[in-house]
Amino acid sequence: QVPLQESGGGLVQPGQSLRLSCAVPGFTFQTMMIEWYHQYPGKERELVATITPGGTSNINDAKRDRFSVSRDGNRNAVYLQMTDLKPEDTGVYYCNTPRLRMEGAWGQGTQVTVSS
Repeated sequence: QVPLQESGGGLVQPGQSLRLSCAVPGFTFQTMMIEWYHQYPGKERELVATITPGGTSNINDAKRDRFSVSRDGNRNAVYLQMTDLKPEDTGVYYCNTPRLRMEGAWGQGTQVTVSS
């Protein structure tokens, strides 16, 4: 399987919003849970959000009031909507499936920098 492709990162000021996108091949989109991870500089990747093929989502407790995850079946895309961004949200964001993660296959991620 090919690693998933993330996009949508950028440099924003505290309090602003970003929507990250994950392009998912069709079969994977229809059958597999998608995970979003955040890696702060110098730290391990941390699970931020998951969404199942049926659309059931879960967000990390620390982000639940600011982040949400959704799917678009027309575009085979999964989105991570981030609001009220804080400097601690800075880092690289990755999307993945559990299978690819266990195989150690990761995409390049998308960089988010929150700074005034």
